[in-house]
This record gives sequence, C-alpha cells and structure tokens, in this order.
Amino acid sequence: MTAAGTEVPAHHHAHTWDEARQTAMNSVVPLPPGPVPLRQALGRELAGDLTALQDMPHYASSAMDGWAVNGSGPWIPVERGHRLAPHQASPIATGGLVPPGAKAVLRSESAVLGTDEDGLPVLQLGGTARPGEPRNGQHIRKAGEEAAAGDLLIKGGVTLNPAHLALAALAGYDELTVKGKAVVKLVLTGSEVVDSGLPAPGRVRDTFGPQLADVVKMMGGVPGGTLRIGDSYEEWLGALEDSPGEEAADVVITTGGTGRSDTDHLRRAVSELGGRLLIDGIAMRPGHPAVLAELPDGRMVLGLPGNPLAAMMALCTVGWPMLAALGNGRPLAIREVPCGTIMEPQLRHTRLLPFRMLYGMASPAQHTGAGMMRGLASADGVMVVPPHGVQLGEPVPAFALPWTPELANPAEAKPADKPPARKPRRTGAAKSSGPVDWSALLD
Repeated sequence: MTAAGTEVPAHHHAHTWDEARQTAMNSVVPLPPGPVPLRQALGRELAGDLTALQDMPHYASSAMDGWAVNGSGPWIPVERGHRLAPHQASPIATGGLVPPGAKAVLRSESAVLGTDEDGLPVLQLGGTARPGEPRNGQHIRKAGEEAAAGDLLIKGGVTLNPAHLALAALAGYDELTVKGKAVVKLVLTGSEVVDSGLPAPGRVRDTFGPQLADVVKMMGGVPGGTLRIGDSYEEWLGALEDSPGEEAADVVITTGGTGRSDTDHLRRAVSELGGRLLIDGIAMRPGHPAVLAELPDGRMVLGLPGNPLAAMMALCTVGWPMLAALGNGRPLAIREVPCGTIMEPQLRHTRLLPFRMLYGMASPAQHTGAGMMRGLASADGVMVVPPHGVQLGEPVPAFALPWTPELANPAEAKPADKPPARKPRRTGAAKSSGPVDWSALLD
C-alpha cells in the first residue's frame, strides 16, 4: 500500500520482446469506420464507395469569358440572367451559369461590341474569330459532363490523396467516412525538461515534443493533442483522467514515469483509476521499463521510458503493432538481414540495435545508448538480437523505422560492391572466404 492508501501492482516477470508485440496486437480490436471532415481525410482509407450526389457539374456553365449567344450574329446585347431570344447575347464569365435560350459561348477575343446604323449597341464577330464560330454548344460545359448522379467517383478502400479530397468537395461532400484510426493523446512529463535553448546542468531538452506526434502519425495514429506535466502524482492522475471538453482519445502515450522511483507514478495512477496492467516491463534493452495498461473506459495507456532511444524502441515494439491493429494500418514487418558483426550472448534480454547497411551487412550503429539519438538518426533499421547472440554473417531479425524504406527480403537484396581489397602479404595463415566485419568503418 502507498502512503495515500492506494495499492501499487506488484512487479511481475517481464514479457519477452515477441510476447510484448503479440500482447499489444491482441489487446485491441479494429476501430469502426467514422466520418471526418475533408481537411482531416488526407491519407485515410475510404470506408465505402463514394458516388455523385447529383450531376457534375450540376448546371451548364461557360468554359470561357465572353458572350452567351442564341443563333448567328450579329447579336443584340441584353442584360445577364435573361432568357435569350434568337440573335441576342449576354455577357458571361468562365464558370458562369449559361442562361436559358443560349446555344453557345462566343469568346471575348472573338467578339467586337459596336453600334448599328441607328446607333444601337450590336455584337459582331471580329478579332480572332474563326469561320463558323461559335458552333452550337461550343465553349459550354454541359451539366453531368463529368459524372451523372449516382456514378462511382472513388472506390472504397482507396487511400485518399489531395485530388480525391478536391473531387469530394466538388461533389458536395463536407466529410468522408473512413476506416477507423486511433486518436492518440500525448502526455509529456518531467520537471527537468526544457523546450528551447541549451539546457543547464540538471536540465534536459525535450526530445519528444518536436517529433513524437509525427511518429505516431507515421505508425497509423491520429495525434489528438499534447499535454505537458511535471512529476507530481496529482498531475499524473489528472492527465490520465478523461477530461470533459477534450477530444476523445483511444490511446494515451506518456513519456517517463515508468521506473520505480518516487517520481514514477504511472502504475499508481492506472491503479487509482481502476485500470489493469497488460505489460509491465519487457525483457529488452533499451526500453525495458515500458508499460501497457487498459483503463475501465477502454482507453489504452502506453508508458514509454524517459530516455529518447529507449522510448523509441518501446514505441516500435508496443505502440506500432497496437496502432496498426486499431486502425488496420501497416504492421511492423520483421525481415532478416545478415549480421555484420559478432553479437555475444546476453541472457534474458533481447537487444534492439539501430544498424546501417554496410557492404550488404547490417552493422550496429555507434552512439546507441538509451539516452542517445545520434545512432538512430542515421540508421537504416533496427536489428533484434536474441539473448543467445548472433554470429557474423548469420541472419538476424530486423525492422525498418517508420521513416525509412522497408527492408528488402534477403532473396531480393543485392550486396553492395566492397571496396578494393589490398593485396595480402604472404604469410602462413590460411585465406578466409567467410564474411568480413566492416562495422569498424562506421563513425
């Protein structure tokens, strides 16, 4: 029991890396389709076919600036909007409604406005007019020219691009029904965190604010707002409570607070709200103190460690599979890459190591401590080193990062050209025809 009388869940055996991924996927079900405004529909998957609500365009319009005319010229000019009798004309702009009685549109550059022998205004052909201009129906966009009411405009299942959204707007839609995606609220914690400038000793820069919402979006979530709090329990409890007036979130992702110190309050807050822990630690490095919980109202809470690389590895391990399962998004694809160095056994823990492809081999990046980001910034992916280790050249599981190209299948991968080999000195040692460890070349 805590001093406040709230029971803190006992620590239990950590999930393996594979168990954590599977738990994250199995703990949720896909969200149902729902309407979103056009401005928020880009990149979403259309849930069903989109059809024309009416003829498109829904009225006959002019394709040119000029004159709507009835019959052959010369024409008597009349005011806009009147029905045109034979040999009458009225001014019209591009996109303007063609008045009743109009048979064609005469371009401005093909018309000359003058007077007849009685001094009355008269419109005649001139300028750049071609013989026979205007032909019947010329420069008129007919109603239904693009689509008739009920025609299929966009097939369901399409990932919506900007042209789709413009077409939907043209068809009169204000919102579209798209397949569900999780709305994710971010809770960034830490009284020692600053968001600008060089931090003083004892302070650290905020590494999550500039990028975490975008990474969530890459993984298939919809960023739903960010809250910054300190390290008090009251702030933690308030951040996890479902506050009236806030956009309803399906997932809450927190940073920090997953350790066991007196400033780490995530577990206690989840317990106070009646939630249950699904994952309480993962047997992996970095990212071991990750937490996944479910609140009574159905919201999922993903607690990321406070160190940036550890947090990113936990997010890829738990957050990515969960967001994909909620929103039918792209799952975390696990491939195999040839390991570019010997990875000694490290019992009980899976190691997640950012790597770079070097001469066809996956070589661990430098600067990959839990609080570092330099190695991840230049990485091609992350290798998943099992506890028993990996030998040089042996296939090792790996995954691409949300912002890097997918890893090629081993059968499709073509090894890069190796640098010219120096002529070996004559020695009594036997030649080696096996793989070479090039990882020392990485900076």
